[in-house]
Amino acid sequence: MKKLTLTLALLYCINILAGAQTIRQKPVNIIFDTDMGPDYDDVGAIAILHAMADKGEAKVLATMASTNYEGVVAVLSIFNTYFKRPNIPIGVPKGYALNLRDTQHWTDSILAKYPHQLKSNNQAPDAIKLYRKILAAQPDGSVTVVSVGFLTNLANLLKSGSDEYSNLSGEKLVAKKVKLLVSMAGRFPAGGEFNVIKEPAAGKYTFKNWPTPVIFSGFEIGINIRTGLPLVNNAAIKNSPVKDVFRISIPQAAEDSIGRRSWDETAVLVGVRGYAPYYTLHKGKIIVNDKGENAWNDKDTGHGYLVEALSPQKVEELINTLMMHQPMRK
Repeated sequence: MKKLTLTLALLYCINILAGAQTIRQKPVNIIFDTDMGPDYDDVGAIAILHAMADKGEAKVLATMASTNYEGVVAVLSIFNTYFKRPNIPIGVPKGYALNLRDTQHWTDSILAKYPHQLKSNNQAPDAIKLYRKILAAQPDGSVTVVSVGFLTNLANLLKSGSDEYSNLSGEKLVAKKVKLLVSMAGRFPAGGEFNVIKEPAAGKYTFKNWPTPVIFSGFEIGINIRTGLPLVNNAAIKNSPVKDVFRISIPQAAEDSIGRRSWDETAVLVGVRGYAPYYTLHKGKIIVNDKGENAWNDKDTGHGYLVEALSPQKVEELINTLMMHQPMRK
């Protein structure tokens, strides 16, 4: 009887641990919002997102463009197609948005070389409509939004009204369906950063009104993480748009000779895997002025910015490894 009791207890513990492991391994539902240029760390970011999706850590619900230069939808389609997910929905702003594009000519280079289902921005739905459609269909509190570009879409989403997908306002829909926003934005504890400076009104509105917790990967986090050279120098990787982008772009700037600074990749990493053990969180709330410059209020709540826990070199090694991940056969 004792042996039977012990066996049953052991089986019970094993089942509990197995259940806990299953819970931990449940993929994180991600909406990825990117300017996909003018910088090319966005390419590293979408590459590691797909790598983690292949590992079962993430489910990519949509890839959203926060710019509307002609070709941005097709560029996103290239990476989704390359990683064997050609049917991931892509949204693009149909109203005002910045149309900044890369200066290294990597976008037109890969557009000429790699297959993509969507050929023009006209083939993609309005980003806000797509946000509302996807969010309305998800379980409550189940979506993580990772923003690595301008805050245009997120501000407009918050301002949106009821439609055929939901009778909730944008802000209430976000509050109901989103559990976390991870944003590559700001410089901490105070300063200015490109994504907010270039669209200050959108950044100010978004961070003042976003109704869920927000984690910021600030300018100071990615500046010391240099990636891309192991990928470029890996002779075994062929016909890769990710490799081609870094191969084309790195030689064009002396500052990139040891690898491109990796702001956007860190936001994706944290959005999928969480901030620990890579970082700790300094909690409080961001304050954005009319110029897009940010300060920090330690006495308020709801936001947190990343503070290094591991060395940048260890995170760099991890990101470089993920960027070299090759698409899984479907």
